[in-house]
Amino acid sequence: MTNRPAGDLYRRYMAAFDAAQRHVRTCEACQPGQACTTGAPLDERLTRLQAAWIEHLGTRRS
Repeated sequence: MTNRPAGDLYRRYMAAFDAAQRHVRTCEACQPGQACTTGAPLDERLTRLQAAWIEHLGTRRS
């Protein structure tokens, strides 16, 4: 078994985090808890990848 799929998931998760953070720092339309039309898909992607990463960590410990 290789670590490649987990490594790829982690890289995608961190890239999504970075993209969302960069957007929030420069967007004047985003408000706390309410993303703009550009930020919303970034937040959704981050949320999905974060859930997948947390699930991966849980299954790894079982």
